[in-house]
Amino acid sequence: MTTIHNLGFPRIGARRELKFGQEAYWKGQSTRDELLALGAQLRAKHWADQQALDLVPVGDFSFYDQVLDMSFTLGNLPQRVRDFHGDTLDNYFRVARGRAAESAEAHARCCGGVAAGEMTKWFDTNYHFIVPEFDASTTFKLDASRLLAQLFEARVKGVKAKPVIIGPMTYLALGKAKDDSDRLALLPKLLPVYAELLKTLAAQGVAWVQIDEPILVTDLEAGWAQAFKTAYAALAGSGVKLLLATYFGQLKDNLALTAGLPVQGIHLDAVNARDEVSALTAALPADRVVSLGVINGRNIWKSDLHAVLDWLEPVAATLGERLWIAPSCSLLHVPVDLASELKLDAEVKSWLAFALQKLAELDLLGRALKGGRASVQAELDANRNAVEARRRSPRVNNPAVKAAVAAIDARLGQRQTAYAQRAAKQAALLKLPAFPTTTIGSFPQTGEIRHARSEYKAGRLDEAGYQAAMRAEIERSVNEQEALGLDVFVHGEAERNDMVEYFGEQLEGYAFTQFGWVQSYGSRCVKPPVLFGDISRPKAMTVAWTRYAQSLTDKPMKGMLTGPVTILNWSFVRDDQPRSVSCKQLALAIRQEVLDLERAGVRVIQIDEAALREGLPLRKSQWGEYLDWAVESFRITANGVADETQIHTHMCYSEFNDIIASIADMDADVITIETSRSDMELLDAFDDFKYPNEIGPGVYDIHSPNIPTQEHIVELMRKAAERIPAERLWVNPDCGLKTRQWAEVIPALTNMVAAARTLRQSV
Repeated sequence: MTTIHNLGFPRIGARRELKFGQEAYWKGQSTRDELLALGAQLRAKHWADQQALDLVPVGDFSFYDQVLDMSFTLGNLPQRVRDFHGDTLDNYFRVARGRAAESAEAHARCCGGVAAGEMTKWFDTNYHFIVPEFDASTTFKLDASRLLAQLFEARVKGVKAKPVIIGPMTYLALGKAKDDSDRLALLPKLLPVYAELLKTLAAQGVAWVQIDEPILVTDLEAGWAQAFKTAYAALAGSGVKLLLATYFGQLKDNLALTAGLPVQGIHLDAVNARDEVSALTAALPADRVVSLGVINGRNIWKSDLHAVLDWLEPVAATLGERLWIAPSCSLLHVPVDLASELKLDAEVKSWLAFALQKLAELDLLGRALKGGRASVQAELDANRNAVEARRRSPRVNNPAVKAAVAAIDARLGQRQTAYAQRAAKQAALLKLPAFPTTTIGSFPQTGEIRHARSEYKAGRLDEAGYQAAMRAEIERSVNEQEALGLDVFVHGEAERNDMVEYFGEQLEGYAFTQFGWVQSYGSRCVKPPVLFGDISRPKAMTVAWTRYAQSLTDKPMKGMLTGPVTILNWSFVRDDQPRSVSCKQLALAIRQEVLDLERAGVRVIQIDEAALREGLPLRKSQWGEYLDWAVESFRITANGVADETQIHTHMCYSEFNDIIASIADMDADVITIETSRSDMELLDAFDDFKYPNEIGPGVYDIHSPNIPTQEHIVELMRKAAERIPAERLWVNPDCGLKTRQWAEVIPALTNMVAAARTLRQSV
C-alpha cells in the first residue's frame, strides 16, 4: 500500500495568527507564555488538518525561520549573542531581527544593540531565511529541546510523527564564513552533532526522519559530492530510517550520487523532475523507499489528477509498498485553506487548491492507487471538469494581448542615448548634491492607514472619504521628508496594500484572495495575486497619487512602480504558458504606466525588481535563458522615456554578485540594493566588474527595529566609495519602510541625512 505523507505545512495559521502573536510579543503586549501557547495551538490545529496522512511532519513549525531553528539546534549562535543571558527564545529573536522586544528601553536593559543575522532567499522562492554564520572558532553543540518538545506534543495527540530537519550539507551550503574559513572544513565538527541528534530521536522511538537536502538540485561545488558521501556514511546506523528529501528541481548529474547514499528513502520532486523518476527508481537498491512529490507545493492550481495517475499507476505497480507520495515540497509556500475564500470569483476559485485542498488531492490519489480509479470516479470526474473548464475559459486568453507580445521588437528596450549622455542631462535637470539621499518608496503603514483601508473595503467609508484619508497620509510623508532634508522624495505609498497586489488589482488577468497569505520572513506575510489570464492595463494606476504628492513640494518626486519580473515572481502564475510570455505581457502594461508618469511631469521613476534573482533557475546552465527574457522585460518597461527622465530600480535581499553583468544590462540610471546586513559584501562584485551607472547601497537595515548611527552609515558609505566613484553613489535605506514605525524611521533617516552631509564634506 502506498504511504501518503507531507514534507511541511504552512505555519502562520489560516488567519495569520502567528504573525499577530509574534508582533504582540515583540511589542510587550503579550507574554512569552502566551506566545508559546499560541504556537502549541497552531501546531495542534495543523496536525489535526493532516490526520489522514500516514506520516505527519513534526518540527516544521517555527517562530521565525526553520534555518535559524537548525542553527539553534546545532548550537551555532553568532559570536555577538553567545554570552547573552536570559531566555533562549529572546536570544533567538535577537539573531532574527536584532532584538527580542520592540521597546528600545527594555532591549537596552537586557543586552544593548545587536546586529540581526543576514537574510536571503530560500533557493528560488520568496521565502527568506537567516543565514548561518561560520568562522574558524565555530563549534557545534546539540540542543534538541525544541524538536523533542514538539515531538512529545505530537505523540500526546496521537500524531504519526515524522521529524523534519535540514541536512548537514544543505546547512553548510546555506551558511557564510565570516572569515577565510572553508565551510567543508567544519563537517568533522558538525557530523557528530547530527549523529547525536538522530540517536536522540531513535531513543524516543522515532522510526523515520525527513532530512532535507535541496542543494542536491543545484550545481555542487568541487568537493561537495565526496563530502555528501562522507556525511551520510557517518550518519548511517543512527537507529532511525532517513528519508532524504530533495525538491525545487531536478537531480541531473547528482542523481547517481543521491541514489548511492546510505539512506532508507529518497524524495524526488516529481513535478519538476518527472523525467527522472524511472532513472532514480532503477538506480536505487530494491529495499529503498521512493517518495514522489506528485502535487505542486509551490503553486495553487488544481492538479490534473487523471494525468498524474496516467504516469503514477505504472510506478505504483512496480514499486508496491516502496512507493510514498507527497507534495513536491513543503506547503509553506501556499496559503492554508481555499474554503476561507468566500468573496473570490467563483470560476477562478474552481481552478485552485491551497494547502488543505492539495492534501485532499493527495488523499484522492492514494485512494485511487489502492482501490482503482472507479472507486473514486465521481471525485476524479469533478477534478477533470474543473481542469477542462479552465483550459476552455475565454477569460484566460486575450488575442489583442497576444498580438502585442508577438509585435515586440528590440527597439522597445533601447534608451535614446548611452548612460553618460543621459546622466549629464539628468544632472542638469535635477540639480542634486553629491551623495543624494532618498528612500525606497514606502513609509510606515500606520494603524490609521490600515483602518481607513479596512473601512473602505467594508463599505463604511466612501470613495471621497478614502481619497481624503490617503491624501492626508501622503501630505504627512512629504512634510516629514521636507523636515528631514531628503533630496528625492517618495509619496509614501499609503494607498497600496502590497507592492504587487496593488498593481494586480488594476490589471486585467488577475484575481485576488482575502486570506491567501504566505510567509515571506518572520512575521512578514504576503498575499500573492493570482495571475490566471492574459494581462492588460485598462487605465493609469499611480499617476494621480504621484501628481498630488509632487504638488506639495519643489523637490523631485519619484514615481513608484513594481517591475514586471517582480510582479511575475511574486504572483501565483498561470502554468499553461511560458513564464516569459506572461512577463512580457506585464512589461507592456507597466510600460504604459511609465510613459503616463513621464507625461505627467515625473522625472524620476523607480521600477522595483526586488525579485529579479529569485526567478533564477537553480542550475547555472539555465541562467542565460531566464536572464535574457527577464532583462528584456525590464528594458521594455523602462526604456521608452526621454534621456532627461531618470530610471531607478531596487533589488531586495539576494545575492547579486554573480549576475552583476545582467543587472548592468538592465541599463537603469540608478540601482539600489541591500548591503547593510551583509556589511557591504554585495559590493565585492565591483572589485572586478566596473559597474557603469549610479548605485545606492542600502545603509539602513529596515528589517530590524535597530536605528543605525550616523557613524555606522558613514563607515558603510566609505567602504562603498572604495569600489564605486563617489559621484555615482546614493544614500538610502535597503528597502521600503512600510513595516517600521515613524518613531523608528525619523531618527534613522535623520542619521542617514546627517551621514550624507558628512560625506559631502570630503568630496
